Amino acid sequence: MATVSKCGSTIVGYTRDTPNPPGGEIVRDTAGNPTGMLIARPNAMILYATLAKGPALPLEHQVNSTRQFMRELNRLGVTSVIDAGGGFQNFPDDYAIVDQLARHKQLTVRIAYNLFTQNKGAELQDFQAWTKMIKPGDGSDYYRHNGAGEMLVFSAADFEDFLEPRPELAAGMEDELEKVVRHLVEQRWPFRLHATYDESISRMLDVFEKVNRDIPFDGLRWMFDHAETITPRNIDRVRALGGGIAIQHRMAFQGEYFVERYGAEAARHTPPIARMLEAGVPVGAGTDATRVASYNPWTALYWLVSGRTVGGLRLYGADQQMPRATALELWTSGSAWFSSEQHQKGRIKAGQLADLAVLSADFFSVPEDDIKALESVLTVVGGKVVYGAGDFAPLAPAPIPVLPDWSPVKTFGGHYRPAATRTALPHLCAGSCGVHGHAHGIARKSTIPVTSHTGFWGALGCSCFAF
Repeated sequence: MATVSKCGSTIVGYTRDTPNPPGGEIVRDTAGNPTGMLIARPNAMILYATLAKGPALPLEHQVNSTRQFMRELNRLGVTSVIDAGGGFQNFPDDYAIVDQLARHKQLTVRIAYNLFTQNKGAELQDFQAWTKMIKPGDGSDYYRHNGAGEMLVFSAADFEDFLEPRPELAAGMEDELEKVVRHLVEQRWPFRLHATYDESISRMLDVFEKVNRDIPFDGLRWMFDHAETITPRNIDRVRALGGGIAIQHRMAFQGEYFVERYGAEAARHTPPIARMLEAGVPVGAGTDATRVASYNPWTALYWLVSGRTVGGLRLYGADQQMPRATALELWTSGSAWFSSEQHQKGRIKAGQLADLAVLSADFFSVPEDDIKALESVLTVVGGKVVYGAGDFAPLAPAPIPVLPDWSPVKTFGGHYRPAATRTALPHLCAGSCGVHGHAHGIARKSTIPVTSHTGFWGALGCSCFAF
């Protein structure tokens, strides 16, 4: 669900005559005019399409916005991300700003990016063009190409709105997916594929196994994203093909909806991370930000450790909750496998990249609820301080001004921070007056707050006036 102001609706062209787009609903008032409410039903395409209709920021503002977001990630201790692509993110045009920042050595977050097809019905042509333009690994330690996905063909997209029934993939999905996967394997391009439901995963694995019989994957890196309801049988099939599974904390935000639709017992193993690890499948953890869930890693780590949604619903028993060391490893060295960088990042050790974060509290000992409030006080990328707070602030680059001047980021900052615990001050009427000895407490509790009828301010409970 999203809301658009009246001005925004006018800019994107939504009127009483605009039909509902496929996969979405424009909510209308009794006169048929758009109210500004957009409903993603059964998928989020309407939200992505609406964002794409908005006016583009000036170049200077795009640069500033990107740098502000990287600083926000640094504040949370993030030093690397994998960009799995997104709808309406066209390559190479929409990558120009990040490419510019990389050339000017202004990236403070390392980025490995996948290319996500944008043309329904012409997906193969997208990848045929891109495989002639760029190779996986092209770039630097700061900005490098990582392969294809997470959308390979539109017919294979099983969106994860648990308020809606599970979508049934089109009958022709296998043929379309096979053509793309064959091309990617022939070109030795790593690939990843969005997959929520086991029913979809079964059909996708049928395609992968068929291609593998003709053109062996032979160590080619590939993976599923999400895999909330994958079964043990299909986990074993993923392992046999040398694949991995990247999990995210969508259940932290949609767990209540999943339980309402499928039941608490089904939710206990959604996603079955312990079973994935037991099978020896490479597993990495992330957020699926920024459209689907929060970009805050500590929200995701809280979910992994506590087994609870952000609303407090317990989803998992002790057998599915992750020990803190395991959860952190999934986020660091575990995720490095998915960008083929496990030998360069994910651990603090000689020979790996000099990236680290010093946290505001000890992740391994704070109460579970306090995990959500963790952030960095010192973030280092490539041996350089990119963010500092408190005593470390003088070591870090100064914040850059927020553009445009009216941006909400300037007023509200970044991700929500819990309010600091306030120490209760003693009531100023406790005890006796330090000057006159009047009994403040007695006066405050009496029906008529008088301690001295003869005192100048006795009717107010004390002759001191300032109390």
